[in-house]
Amino acid sequence: MLLLAFDTATPAVTAALHDGGRVLAESTVVDARRHGELLMPAVDRVLSEAGAAIGDVTGIVVGTGPGPYTGLRVGLVTAAAFGDALGVPVHGICTLDGIAYAAGLAGLDGPFVVATDARRKEVYWARYDSPRERVTEPAVDRPADIAQTVAGLPAVGAGAALYPEVFTDVRAPEHQSAGALAALAAVRLAEGAEFAPPLPLYLRRPDAQVPAGYKAVLPK
Repeated sequence: MLLLAFDTATPAVTAALHDGGRVLAESTVVDARRHGELLMPAVDRVLSEAGAAIGDVTGIVVGTGPGPYTGLRVGLVTAAAFGDALGVPVHGICTLDGIAYAAGLAGLDGPFVVATDARRKEVYWARYDSPRERVTEPAVDRPADIAQTVAGLPAVGAGAALYPEVFTDVRAPEHQSAGALAALAAVRLAEGAEFAPPLPLYLRRPDAQVPAGYKAVLPK
């Protein structure tokens, strides 16, 4: 087994290789505006560090969000392209689940909350009873609107760090780790568990929209 995992649903552009037992190489760069520029160099770095070729990969693992439209689609389109070119399966995992699993590897047990930055003064979030047991569906909300729901719970993720008045017990990690995402996938594969389809969890419409009532400029 050689899993190539990556996630571009958050500002962390992260990629890793995992052999089913351990992370062989990992690269993470935090830059919210350069997902398209940074992902392939990250993939090249982890392949080189692990002494592997892209043809050695037996499966792709990709974070499915939730996340902003532009960044999220970079990872998902790349995953689909790799899967098609290599003839290997593409396994989708909720980005929040990957961060929750990373929190578990860092020593956090449940219950807790994962929250990432959704911009517009909102967070993408979900509640967990343990690092592998999500008990709510991913959602997007203003922090003040979920303050009672998350009160007193440890919280991880960059979204939680942005709103300490609501998430009063912020823990590590702050960013997604492709190594943790790959490790979670390896566990699920060993258990024969099903994966989510590699489709985006946008949760809301994109910021860019076709303007209404614009005037035609071409002659009729």
